[in-house]
Amino acid sequence: MSGNGLTYAMIGGGTGSFIGAVHRMAIALDGSARLVAGVFSSTPERSKESAAALGVDAERSYADVAELVERESARDDAVDFVVIVTPNHVHYEAAKACLEAGFHVVCDKPFTVTSEQARELRELAESKKRLCAVTYNYSGYPMVREAAELVRSGAIGAVRKCFVEYHQGWLSTDLAATGQKQASWRADPAKAGLGGALGDIGTHAEQLLRFVTGLEIESVCADTTSFVPGRVLDDDASVLMRLSGSAKATLTASQICVGEANGLSIRIYGETGGLIWRQETPEQLVRTALDGSKTILSRGIEPLSSRATTASRLPSGHPEGFIEAFANIYRGVVEHIHAERSGSAPGAMALQLPLAQDGECGVRFVEACVESGKSGAVWVKI
Repeated sequence: MSGNGLTYAMIGGGTGSFIGAVHRMAIALDGSARLVAGVFSSTPERSKESAAALGVDAERSYADVAELVERESARDDAVDFVVIVTPNHVHYEAAKACLEAGFHVVCDKPFTVTSEQARELRELAESKKRLCAVTYNYSGYPMVREAAELVRSGAIGAVRKCFVEYHQGWLSTDLAATGQKQASWRADPAKAGLGGALGDIGTHAEQLLRFVTGLEIESVCADTTSFVPGRVLDDDASVLMRLSGSAKATLTASQICVGEANGLSIRIYGETGGLIWRQETPEQLVRTALDGSKTILSRGIEPLSSRATTASRLPSGHPEGFIEAFANIYRGVVEHIHAERSGSAPGAMALQLPLAQDGECGVRFVEACVESGKSGAVWVKI
């Protein structure tokens, strides 16, 4: 550590990577951690090229995860945490090696490709007393956190019905056949895992539902489809869900909705009111009442809960969006590590972090949906 600033290594995310750049921008937003090491690519040569472009010393550009873990562990100034932003099939081995070596870990979603792997990592993190966070970044939006607070405060009564959807259109054609990197690995079960749209964006929708409602998914009935000829994994899924507390929910995840960009939204209806939030207009949360009236709550305008205000950076009218929400996840990571080292209680941001157990829930959700879909849309317990 340098002063109060932390340092981190990145596995994956070399130059040209979309998600690696997003993670780095999010971390840099608060200036609380610096990138100083990594395995940025599948080959040492490309990894060193990325390290140079990112300002990382050549001696801390490693050939593989094993070398990173061994050499960083031996340094007096070893990194404080490791960020994993590889295709899905690499997550488990990389996270396991880092946790076993005593590093805190932040992993992109979906957490792993099987629930057995996810459970093992959760148990390993618990036994090592290390942070293992999963970047379900949409839970970092201030108005999502306001929605969660309103549900828990009883403002809309007991939850009865929920709708959550994540619709994209970028895989409406066989983009993987063109060699496009992001599409290619997502179309390969050996790299993506059991789920296509379910794993890639359905897990975001599933975690958003659990985060806002505080309810668990008990069973699912899923209709899964691969619309694009030759595509092995699902590109469209419609899921009925039974939640704890007798609530019901519907989730749709699709990557063949032509014209859709990142249409993530959630609607929650309780006994006395409802809440509506859309990711493409994230500054507003709509609250509905029994008389049919609607109130628009806006980020930065009082009265909002502390959960929302502590997740905001700018005054109302200066829009905050995707990067700021992502950065709130890393604020929680940094807060957690500082609290752990000082022996103090974790703060509000750390307490809202998506952790390994959330990642495990996401993988079990995908497995149950795939089982249901292959069995003719039968109900499957999670």
